[in-house]
Amino acid sequence: MFSTAVQPSIVSLFSSTGSHPLQLFSVHTDQNLVADSVIHLMHDHHCTPPPEEPALLIKSPALLRADDPENDSNLGYELDQTVLHIQSPDIKRTFIQCPKRSASTDGSIRPPVDLGLKHPWLHLQVRNLGREWSFEVGIVDRAGVALAVRCSTFQKRPRLVHPSGSNGPLLLHLPLSFPSRSSYNLTAWSTISLHLPPILKQASTLLLSTQHQQGDQDDSDNDSTAEPGMSHVAQYLPHSRYSHVSYIKIYATCRLRRIWFSEGGPSQRTPWELELYAGAS
Repeated sequence: MFSTAVQPSIVSLFSSTGSHPLQLFSVHTDQNLVADSVIHLMHDHHCTPPPEEPALLIKSPALLRADDPENDSNLGYELDQTVLHIQSPDIKRTFIQCPKRSASTDGSIRPPVDLGLKHPWLHLQVRNLGREWSFEVGIVDRAGVALAVRCSTFQKRPRLVHPSGSNGPLLLHLPLSFPSRSSYNLTAWSTISLHLPPILKQASTLLLSTQHQQGDQDDSDNDSTAEPGMSHVAQYLPHSRYSHVSYIKIYATCRLRRIWFSEGGPSQRTPWELELYAGAS
């Protein structure tokens, strides 16, 4: 998708305030949960316009403040602009994805085009809605071997999974947490930055650790830490240096303002339009 294009040091993939925010994304909601599975552009503070019926928005949690912990109306600072609201009790079936997943003429789903962004840093601006949330990014090494990295608020420890019966890449599941609510929170919005190249090494380290655990537990029926069959999946693991990102998915439940990739990390000076500015409280 971008592999043959000249890539500047910062590439913005999604902006909720753009004229066509979801132009590069496919949108997927759970058709069995039409009232609860919602992907909708709306004003962060006023929650307008409302989604079409029968969809119902969940209530945003209040930020806890030391001076007034019982005040449910104390939400902290919200953004005075349009954001993308994504919600569902079943996060796996409600997400946006880039590049788009499209159907072929025979009705089957075509494999998505490779995103092809070579930047080592991924940045997301998201609002904590007090529900489980996850995002996923596909990483490819220089040998063309892919790794799916899923970060989620419900995962307790790093876990390497081989999708059984699938030719898909290995899945590295990583724990993710929002800043805890306290008297120091000004807003429920956060900027999450992920350095992608070291994750390939982390997957290899985790596989070796899992294999060691399995070797130590061969005669035990109480092994709850090792992944079954992981000793046979080294051939699927990326073994070269980082090359590029192949796709990104943002699952429920959160509000999303921006996704961008950069050459530098959080310490790099970013353009003013990428910063968070609160305009309502």
